[in-house]
Amino acid sequence: MASTAETGHTGFTLDKFAQHPFYHEVNKRLVALTQLAKGQRVVDLGAGTGAVTRLIVQEVANHEAEVIAVEPSETALEVAKRNLEEFRGALVRFIQGGAEMLTQLVKKPVDAIFFCNAIHLVEEKDQVLHEILQTLREDGTFSFNTSFYLGAEPPEAELFYRRWMMKALRVLKKEYGLSPDKTRAEARHRLTEDEYVALLNSNGFKVRDKEVVRVQVPLSGFEAISEYSLWIEGVLPGVPLEAGAYALAKGARLAFEELGITESPRNWLLVVASRA
Repeated sequence: MASTAETGHTGFTLDKFAQHPFYHEVNKRLVALTQLAKGQRVVDLGAGTGAVTRLIVQEVANHEAEVIAVEPSETALEVAKRNLEEFRGALVRFIQGGAEMLTQLVKKPVDAIFFCNAIHLVEEKDQVLHEILQTLREDGTFSFNTSFYLGAEPPEAELFYRRWMMKALRVLKKEYGLSPDKTRAEARHRLTEDEYVALLNSNGFKVRDKEVVRVQVPLSGFEAISEYSLWIEGVLPGVPLEAGAYALAKGARLAFEELGITESPRNWLLVVASRA
């Protein structure tokens, strides 16, 4: 099964992208939709470097609350520990592990589980949803968001994405003599909004709230995502991370310059579900 968050590549985490205001606002909106309460026990699944964990802590923090950050990457988890150093102790626990083994990592039922910006990476989604369902209390909630689904790129942004990839491939070939591995170029299957709803319904959930949030992403956002290992591996399979990061970042700059734009829109799907 695919990793559910950052791989162990030092320096290629999502941390720089996660520091952008638009990323914070999208995750903040999902936390608000979930309607957490003080003193709850919450899992941040695929916690990465802790951006969403912090938002959760701010909602539930009191002497009874517990936030459990679950993350498969040791590198990302160490960054999360540093980013949340003031909350370490009784309030926040950090556990290394993947979504597919959640019931082994978190033994007691929890009030809410978040899975932000990572569900699209999971190949065995039915298995992971089963793990989530088994870990939730009867009245618990499961919340996730993703910007990697069919519908994430609005029609007006399609030209930019085509130009970006085309220019990145040219940079990669010209400056490194490299091309992606065609045998591994089959991208992960991206679900539609309706397919995500159907997936939840078939695994014991019902959708409580659902929104699509459109975000204007500046060039710096695309440069930051270009440094994320899983993005590089997804769009330029088989290419060394350093070369891929350089080519993608330069490709984004060239596309922005050629199109004369300062930002490009992208949609985030936000879903809050409860037990059916």
